[in-house]
Amino acid sequence: MNGTTQPEESQPEPGAPREAPEGSELPSGASRRSLRTSRRDSAARGASSRAGRNLPAAIGVGVVLLLLVLTGLLFVPLAFVATVAVFGVFGCWEVSRALATDKADVPPVPLAVGSVALPFAAYYGGEEAIAFALTGTAALVLLWRLIEGGAGALRSILASLLTILWIPTMLSFGVLLFNEDNGALKVATLLLLVVANDTFGYLVGASLGKHPMAPKISPKKSWEGFAGSAAGAVVVGILAAVFLLHQPWWAGVVLAIATVAAATAGDLSESMVKRELGIKDMSNMLPGHGGVMDRLDSIVFATPVAYILSVLLLPGAL
Repeated sequence: MNGTTQPEESQPEPGAPREAPEGSELPSGASRRSLRTSRRDSAARGASSRAGRNLPAAIGVGVVLLLLVLTGLLFVPLAFVATVAVFGVFGCWEVSRALATDKADVPPVPLAVGSVALPFAAYYGGEEAIAFALTGTAALVLLWRLIEGGAGALRSILASLLTILWIPTMLSFGVLLFNEDNGALKVATLLLLVVANDTFGYLVGASLGKHPMAPKISPKKSWEGFAGSAAGAVVVGILAAVFLLHQPWWAGVVLAIATVAAATAGDLSESMVKRELGIKDMSNMLPGHGGVMDRLDSIVFATPVAYILSVLLLPGAL
């Protein structure tokens, strides 16, 4: 106390309405409703951010992409090959843009040519044609950089070859799988296993994930989510092997485990590249998903594994 007497504040009588502070007004009924709506919207945005994606947009885009691929698989084979080529072109474009932030000048034209040539070579010529198309693409990259000249040519060539091997070459194994007997159902089984890996891993990891697999690369990917991916994919793999491919149940288990391992490796590999480059998504081309490569990261590693196992385990799938 400083010796001065402070006037006591008058207390309102019980039941009397509270007065708003000077210069402010109590919210009206409409204002209260608006405030509640704003809070609900904020909570929804928070839930969306915690999930890491815009789920309605992600589901819508996923359905459209699935219908596009299934249409080619079941009705128009060349449309499926063209779809693979388009995914390869956009995937290489995204990676080239991302690498440019690290001063790796990747020429987009040779990558686009290779992305188209490789899947069509696989469709018309098989494994040998892929080797020739890959060699031709590498030669085109070297020639392109030789004509362009400038500093950083070696860095550019190595980054270009890595991109070609990573995206269109691996995706072309999906066309080889499609060329096999009953190939459409084999590709559909691969896609179902990748979807099961992503879906069950997300659901289990989001609710139970506590132990990160690789915290410095992908902090949100947990061992619990990996276990969920494996369990869900095994169920889907057994059902697909028995009812779609008419193979023993254990073949579905092998396919599922191998696909989950390869898909997880692909996911972590892309996460490592993005973390090294300091970016969150490869692009924002697909609403709710990020970029094309943010959807292909699992598939590109799983596709050659599925093809090899199909040749070894399912040579006569009916």
